[in-house]
Amino acid sequence: MIRFFDIAKRYPSGQVALEGVSLAIEKGELCFLTGGSGAGKTTLLRLIFREETPTAGQILVNGRNVAALPRGKVPYLRRSIGVVFQDFRLIDRKTVFENVAYLPRILGLDATKQRRIAYEALRRVGLAHRMAAFPWQLSGGEQQRVAIARALVNDPEILIADEPTGNLDPDLSREIVRLFLDIHRRGTTVIFATHDRQLIERVGHRALVLARGRLVEDRRLPVGSFDAGLTPAVGAGDDA
Repeated sequence: MIRFFDIAKRYPSGQVALEGVSLAIEKGELCFLTGGSGAGKTTLLRLIFREETPTAGQILVNGRNVAALPRGKVPYLRRSIGVVFQDFRLIDRKTVFENVAYLPRILGLDATKQRRIAYEALRRVGLAHRMAAFPWQLSGGEQQRVAIARALVNDPEILIADEPTGNLDPDLSREIVRLFLDIHRRGTTVIFATHDRQLIERVGHRALVLARGRLVEDRRLPVGSFDAGLTPAVGAGDDA
């Protein structure tokens, strides 16, 4: 599904963000991306959805050479990729519904379809009852769940998360991680960047470790018991 072939990313300032990175992520995998600050995690993620282009090497996403895509084709690539950021990036002056329905609206769907798709995405994250609220009326955990709903609204094949729990307390972080695990269990390919090595060990699956722009470790992990003894995932009991 995602292939990096000897990828380098160097900036005009002389900074080397990535060097010689090769990897393969298969459909339906859950991969944690980790490493210290400045290791290249965010750059690697941005290359996948063509926010950046590589200086050298080739990137394939679903068989398409991402770097070679004409600018006009990039939006079509991004329709298959959902992205969740650490700082939420919600629009404060718009309601929860309006934030989530933004993509269906710009795709030209009628109002009924916009509402149905946005409602379903919010239901999946347990926030269908807050559609009329504004982001500033929500807790940090609720805002991040809205951001996840926005990323899910187009039912993407790939979900990318760049430190999605970085601004949350431990209890809220656990809630958000459980939500990502639920999304992964439904068949979505999930790439989750985090500094939290303990979280990676508890959840398991696969760890990609970057250091100074190089992939220094690619480790398969036993699936952990992160969800053991916990209640059903957020949104599981919401009524339609």
